[in-house]
Amino acid sequence: MATVTPLSEGARPDHRGLSFWMDRVMAELENVRSSSDADAVHDLRVAIRRCRSLAAAMKEVDPDPAWQEMRKIARKLFHSLGGLRDAQVMQDWVKGLAPETDSVRAHIQATFESRIAELREAALRAAGKFDEKAWSRLERALRQRSRFVPAGSLAAECLALERFESARELHAKALRTEKSRPWHALRIGLKRFRYTVEGLLPEQYAAWSDNLKRVQDLLGDVHDLDVLLATIKRSDSVETEDSRKTWEETIERQRHERIETYRQLTLGKTSLWNEWRCGLPTNGRVEAAAMARLRATARATDPHSRRTSLISRIAVALFDALRRADCAPAFADAGFRRILLGAARLQGAGGAVPEESPQKSARKFLLSLAIPPGWTNEEWELLASAVRYHRGAEPSAKSGVFSRFSIERQGKIRALAGLLRFARALRKCGVDTGAGIRAEKSADAVILRVPNLADDVDNAARLAAGKHLLEDYFQYPLIVKPAAKPDKLVTLPARLVPEFSVASD
Repeated sequence: MATVTPLSEGARPDHRGLSFWMDRVMAELENVRSSSDADAVHDLRVAIRRCRSLAAAMKEVDPDPAWQEMRKIARKLFHSLGGLRDAQVMQDWVKGLAPETDSVRAHIQATFESRIAELREAALRAAGKFDEKAWSRLERALRQRSRFVPAGSLAAECLALERFESARELHAKALRTEKSRPWHALRIGLKRFRYTVEGLLPEQYAAWSDNLKRVQDLLGDVHDLDVLLATIKRSDSVETEDSRKTWEETIERQRHERIETYRQLTLGKTSLWNEWRCGLPTNGRVEAAAMARLRATARATDPHSRRTSLISRIAVALFDALRRADCAPAFADAGFRRILLGAARLQGAGGAVPEESPQKSARKFLLSLAIPPGWTNEEWELLASAVRYHRGAEPSAKSGVFSRFSIERQGKIRALAGLLRFARALRKCGVDTGAGIRAEKSADAVILRVPNLADDVDNAARLAAGKHLLEDYFQYPLIVKPAAKPDKLVTLPARLVPEFSVASD
């Protein structure tokens, strides 16, 4: 586990954040143990689902194993409650769709009642085995780690935007069909979006909660009706084809009504999707939110954040100096600078996953994350590769993952990783700022002038090793010289100003 970087004060508390729901799980657990009625089961399941949803979101920022441990502890109880809850809901639907005299209702209801007794026993056993001590321990640990993404922050907006985009894509797929699977996927995607907003964006949730719940309830009803229809079709209790057809028509009518209501709420200029999107980052704030998410990951994974910050500043200063000198086409690309900045901030991510090679761990971890909004697959893979090769053995064009990249991509990786390697070397040489770095391009070399660089044998060896990959990219030498100190200014004595006294009357 990486050392936690101290967090800044002033993070806004959120009464419906992770701690709220983890405490709620403990309270609802007691209610289920004393009374496993439908409401108690539902409330406990809702509390667990919110904890698991927030943990899934935070895992995209913070790879600490405690997030997965929390999800694992609650998994068995969650699934046991799910089976019981589904049976209870199906029983309510059966009662509401037909009179007591209906023979199909009687058979289906009896089937669910027999299952409910068995499922209740299983849920109570799972509740009895729930590890409360481990849950409380995790609550204390995760309460601190959740502060890497404060409620209402740009990083929180980024996570919500990612879930919004995913859910909206599922929305578009569901609208193209009446089949159950896409509508069920949309229901899950909308839940993830809703719970992320609830836990991380309290102001937006206060404005959207009613509509989010209404739409989620509609999709929940569609799913329940799909499950009930499948149960009817599998059941051998349907005495005649007419009885089956009547039930199928009733269920299809109820389902169609809810889908049409959903369409009315989510299509056109007044679409709820448009309202929700307007409350999330747009235009330039998308890039700022994505960078905020990367900074949160850097804080969560890097035990040497001050050192990383200095290297980042030097690397960006080197990039800007080489861009001004027009040293290579890549340095004229603003997107390339953004990739460098992201890679510089995440260079310490290798300590998050303890494996034999921190650099390989970092690349694997970064590629497992959701791609930030506004980034392409290629850009994110370049960032991960730059972090992979920013230290250690240089990439080989003859073997390994690097050899399978195109010549163009290999060049970009050399440039990005080379800048980070060179920035690391400059820091080791005592350079403590990126200010004042200048570059000059000649016909056969690039000359870099770096302030505060001591000209000695040890530094020469460090620089030779640090600049090699960048020279490999340029295909010509990179000459590093200490910047000339400015002429000493002569300080003139302050001009004497006569004192005036004000005579009293």
